[in-house]
Order: sequence, then structure tokens, then C-alpha cells
Amino acid sequence: MSHGAGLVRTTCSSGGCPGAGAGQPSARPSEGRLDPVYPRTYSALLKVAQMVTLLIAFICVRSSVWYSYSAYSYFQVVTICNLIMILVFYLVHLFRLYRLLTCISWPLSELLHYLIGTLLLLIASIVAASKSYSQSGLVAGAIFGFVATFLCLASIWMSYKISCVTQSTDAAV
Repeated sequence: MSHGAGLVRTTCSSGGCPGAGAGQPSARPSEGRLDPVYPRTYSALLKVAQMVTLLIAFICVRSSVWYSYSAYSYFQVVTICNLIMILVFYLVHLFRLYRLLTCISWPLSELLHYLIGTLLLLIASIVAASKSYSQSGLVAGAIFGFVATFLCLASIWMSYKISCVTQSTDAAV
């Protein structure tokens, strides 16, 4: 019998359960490489919203006059790296690559990405906001960075639930 806190997955994957939201009992989600259901799931829509806000934040900062090179170059690196990783996870779920690459724990790698990426994005947004000096493009970039941070936190919240409920491995007889 094991007791203690554990990480409990609230969905089948970050893309949702296979066939969730399809609305068609005859639809077979296991056919083909492309998952036609995934783009309509909450997880996919949240990833698209994250990518759009990160791209807008990057463009706002890139097109503005900088007063602190190190602060804004750090902000750009963090936003582009997060954007690329979210796009990778989106494509992994869209093309069902998690079925081919079983050596990688995709839920764990996505959780670690969101934890580390969200923390770095929060730090970059705080630094960008503090060094903006009322420049409208830099302020807008920092605000979109905060919005992207909130969306990443929402993605963690919707996909994972940290539970402190004691769990037993004994089977009830």
C-alpha cells in the first residue's frame, strides 16, 4: 500500500481523449496520421492562442526602439523558444507522433516544458515591463508576454491536477 501526494492526470493526453468532441459514434479516431478532432479541442485552441500571443509579443518588442539590449534580447529568445516548443507539441498531437515515438513520455515532457517555459516567460515579461520606459511597443510586448504567461498557466491547470489525496494500490476484494 502506498500513500502520499501524487500527480494525477485529468485527461487522457494534453490533446484530450481520442474521439472527444467528435460527436460521431461511427468516427474512428485511430485511422490515419492526421487527427481531425484535435484542432477542435480546448488544448489545441489554447496552444494556438499561446502561439498567437507569443508571436504578437515578439513582433511588438522587435519593432520597437530598445533601451536595454540584454532585457529585450532575453525576452525575444524566451518568446521564440516557447513559441517553437508549443508548435512542436501541437504538431506532435495533430499528427499523432506520440504513437510512433513511444520512448518519450509526452505528458511529462509537456509538463516540464510548461513549468520551465512559464517561469522563464514570467521573468522575461517582468523584466521587459520594468525596462519599457513608457515606449508603447515595449509595453504592448510586455502585456502580451503576461497574457501568454496566463495562457500557459491555464494550460497547466487544465491538463494536470496535483492531488494530495492518498492513493492505495491495493485492489478491493
